[in-house]
Amino acid sequence: MPGERLTVRGTSEVGRFPGAAPPTRVELTIHKEGEKKQEEGGCRRWFRKMCPCCCKRQNSTSYDVTDKVEVIKPPTPEPVKLKPENGDAKEMELEDIKLSVRSVDLLSSKTGQNRKEHHTDLYHGDELILRRGQTFQMELELNRPFNAATDKLHLDLKTGSLPMVSKGTHVIIPLVGHLEDERWEAKIVEETGNKIKLSVNSPASAVIGLYGLSVTTSSLRGQTSTTHDSDNNIVMLFNPWCEEDTVFLDDDEEREEYVLNDTGRIYYGTEKQIGARTWNFGQFHEGILEACLFILERSDMAPSGRWDPVNVVRVLSAMINAQDDSGVLVGNWSGKYADGVSPSAWSSSVEILRKYHTSNGKPVCYGQCWVFSGVTTTVLRCLGIPARSVTNFQSAHDTDVSLTTDVYLDENMEPIDHLNSDSIWNFHVWNDCWMARPDLPPGYGGWQAVDSTPQETSQGTFRCGPASVNGIRTGQVYLKHDTPFVFAEVNSDKIYWQRNLDGTYSQVHVEKKAVGHCISTKAVGSDERADITHLYKHQEGSEEERIAVETASRYGSKPDVYSTAMAEDVGVEVKMEGEGPRMGTDAKLSIVVKNLSSHPRRTTLHSQVAVMYYTGVLRGTIKKEQIPVELLPNEEKTIDWVLPYQQYQNQLVDQAALMLTLSGRVSETQQVLANQTTFRLRTPDLTITPLGEAVVGKEMAAKIIFTNPMPRTLKDVMFRVEGLGLQKGHEVVVGDVGGHATVTLTEHFVPTQPGPRKLVASLDCKQLTQVHGVANIVVLEQ
Repeated sequence: MPGERLTVRGTSEVGRFPGAAPPTRVELTIHKEGEKKQEEGGCRRWFRKMCPCCCKRQNSTSYDVTDKVEVIKPPTPEPVKLKPENGDAKEMELEDIKLSVRSVDLLSSKTGQNRKEHHTDLYHGDELILRRGQTFQMELELNRPFNAATDKLHLDLKTGSLPMVSKGTHVIIPLVGHLEDERWEAKIVEETGNKIKLSVNSPASAVIGLYGLSVTTSSLRGQTSTTHDSDNNIVMLFNPWCEEDTVFLDDDEEREEYVLNDTGRIYYGTEKQIGARTWNFGQFHEGILEACLFILERSDMAPSGRWDPVNVVRVLSAMINAQDDSGVLVGNWSGKYADGVSPSAWSSSVEILRKYHTSNGKPVCYGQCWVFSGVTTTVLRCLGIPARSVTNFQSAHDTDVSLTTDVYLDENMEPIDHLNSDSIWNFHVWNDCWMARPDLPPGYGGWQAVDSTPQETSQGTFRCGPASVNGIRTGQVYLKHDTPFVFAEVNSDKIYWQRNLDGTYSQVHVEKKAVGHCISTKAVGSDERADITHLYKHQEGSEEERIAVETASRYGSKPDVYSTAMAEDVGVEVKMEGEGPRMGTDAKLSIVVKNLSSHPRRTTLHSQVAVMYYTGVLRGTIKKEQIPVELLPNEEKTIDWVLPYQQYQNQLVDQAALMLTLSGRVSETQQVLANQTTFRLRTPDLTITPLGEAVVGKEMAAKIIFTNPMPRTLKDVMFRVEGLGLQKGHEVVVGDVGGHATVTLTEHFVPTQPGPRKLVASLDCKQLTQVHGVANIVVLEQ
């Protein structure tokens, strides 16, 4: 009814909090003024007029008295066949009985045809969950057989707080003889006695969200209509299986991965030390669909705009962070998480989304980029938009829309800290989502970048995207939304500027390959890492890549930055052995200096290493030194560089990241040498070993082993363990763990769902982050 707010109903306690604003659950109990406690049938009224002596009223009470009636469930009158008491009149015709609906069966069982055909059978509960652009069935029980010649019937679907036909939020569905695509229509496909089965069609542009259903019946003879309000709601989602839907994805394996897979992998670390962690997206878990619809309700987006995935994704990129709209997650990069959960301790979106929903929209503490991305993947997949988490290594953060990453040096080649607002994160995680882009020129549909981590505002709100990945690749940064920012993240040049004596700045060095390496996502159908750098940029150094960079720069704040060519004959780079240094040991790297000329070269390298947040923000320098280098013609020299454990043991922050900066000037040519290399100290994995046979309903166990890699004691260690279909997420407090000590934890649980499952565990400790593990468990039917 107009003015009602409709939400998912179910047995879950999620959303049942008094005073919720806006409400998250509505029982469709209707209070109507003027409704009689018992309605006299139309046939009886007619017969009383014809023969009043035979059909007196039971008492003298006036039928005009109005009562306030609470209708919990419509009464079920028996079929009426009236005869005059004298037995001489003919039996009344059934068609003279006013047609009404007794009940509506939405055929919403998880194992039924609707849920199976719409690929929604994995969602928890027995609500009718549909995908737009596809037919579905429902059954109506009437008070008499339906007569197509004299009876009329239509359905009403309403969504939002003020449904309107003109906005597509109030849908009137007529009964037709033949269903046509791309329109709301219903057709009778089966009749049995008083029951009819309808096949209902929805367009691929339908508004997604929660609908209330009512059925209105009337007669061609002009009788007043009657309306039956269904006790159950309908949820409409986007449909990647429908060719007419803008989120259509034409690949079964990719749909299985990017829509139906409820677990995944998120990558972190550095380009030379890529780490991976398993993440439970849990989009089908109990309460998650309700939470996702609640997020849409909490946003300022009008329900009429929910037909367009571009709008929906843009709104969600703002709502997943709490920066300016009380969204889902509070970002925190301070290293202080005492009043919440450390970002590195999360391994699932489920607890985060359920906390947000059950608290009526109180932001959850705390998240960083991989958490924002994991939650975004969950919400998009839940609503039917194909999505994946994507990690960009050496990810630039351009703060002045120059589309370059700028480093400012003084006259002595020392960094000018207050000017160096641009930064390069070791890694940054965002999302790709799949959709057509009818709002852009042809060729820019497909994967779109969307970022929920609050970095810079877009049109006054902390959000980013969707930006066409193909537009990013070709440097078409004028395309909406936020394409310049994402382009700079993956393909900006790193330009060094030196201050002149007159206060101006000159370009002294360009690193053309400093940004956007090893862009990674989980491979389709396996836990392997897929490198998708080629989707975001042409091959580094190719003519196409240079054209894209220069094209993009023309739309930035420094359009003339590429007017000067730089000559170089000495190069410097940093290499590491194997997987790189490990936590608790000395960090060892190699500095390689090459002379590409046929003449000797001399320089002094200024080196400094600083502790760094993964966002590229430096905490402080912990070691400085000067390294004199003399090179013969065409000589390559390798210099061993060491950072002792004692110098970093008390200095590290989240991710155990460090940045080594090298700078210098070649004496003979005045060429500037510059290099910045980030690396992390690798942490150990949790080893998880399943014990016993994995069978639904049968208790089994898993052993989790952790060894402290450092010689110092770890304080307040806690494990977080979760497995979708295995056991609910919970915390295990361990306490202090001594230097190089080993902890063994045995988890006992009873699997509830068959098939391949993942048991995920992570360690939560202020002194040691990004420690986690996963076990693959195949659960058998009982």
